[in-house]
Amino acid sequence: MANTEETATTEALDVTEMIPTDLDQVGQLWAQVQDIVAVWGLKVIAAIAIFIIGRWVAMGMRRGIRRMMEKADVDPIIIGFVGSITYIGLLAFVIIAALGQLGIQTTSFIAILGAAGLAIGLALQGSLANFAAGFLMIIFRPFKVGDFIEGAGVAGVVEAIQIFTTTMKTGDNKIIIIPNAKLSGDNIVNYSAQTRRRVDMTVGVAYDADLSKVRDVLKDIISKESRVHADPEPLIAVAELADNSVNFVVRVWTDTGDYWGVKFAMTETIKNRFDEAGIGIPFPQRDIHIVSGQLA
Repeated sequence: MANTEETATTEALDVTEMIPTDLDQVGQLWAQVQDIVAVWGLKVIAAIAIFIIGRWVAMGMRRGIRRMMEKADVDPIIIGFVGSITYIGLLAFVIIAALGQLGIQTTSFIAILGAAGLAIGLALQGSLANFAAGFLMIIFRPFKVGDFIEGAGVAGVVEAIQIFTTTMKTGDNKIIIIPNAKLSGDNIVNYSAQTRRRVDMTVGVAYDADLSKVRDVLKDIISKESRVHADPEPLIAVAELADNSVNFVVRVWTDTGDYWGVKFAMTETIKNRFDEAGIGIPFPQRDIHIVSGQLA
């Protein structure tokens, strides 16, 4: 029992010895604490101020860019994407600046981010190419949804323009999804870009046909087709003396939506009217002459 009391007394004495009794030492310790708090407190306050102000500026930049793009009638997908990228980029810069204010070395951090970005870019270069092409197509709008276009070896109506792919529907009701990089890397023909289109037709007649009569029949057909525009004036001209026929070129203007209807209707009408007028439409043929019992 006595040993236990002695042990407790010894431990109490040890603890008492650990407590500083010198007021000068306590004062020095308190002064050091105050210095540390003063230095780091200012740094922390400055870092917080940088983050708050920088975040506010980033949000303002995002709102300003969105307003400008909305006034320019840019696609909502692009508006949202550009706004988000702008905000994230500026916020990353603000965070790095705030960490630098705290004395944290940010050089290695920036290097790591750059290396990670390079690795991701190399791994996703195909997708990034499609993304860049889709971004440019949405910005510059070579075509829009509902247009009939030809590109990448496909012709059809544009169903959807997305950031990576473009969806088209062909005339036989097939859905084709084309990577944007492939589509933008080829020639794009937009048949719906203009409100009017010219219908070009080549009509061949026999060499013994009366060309004036042919011209009169073609003029009458054009005048009775209500979907043909009077301005620009329709063109009828002899274009070629071909191997088997005299070829007339017929060019008329019509609304873009009436293009195929006019072309098909005029083709059928020309055939019927030529038959009624006795104008022959030749077909490829070969004359064989027999000389002295031999083919020549």
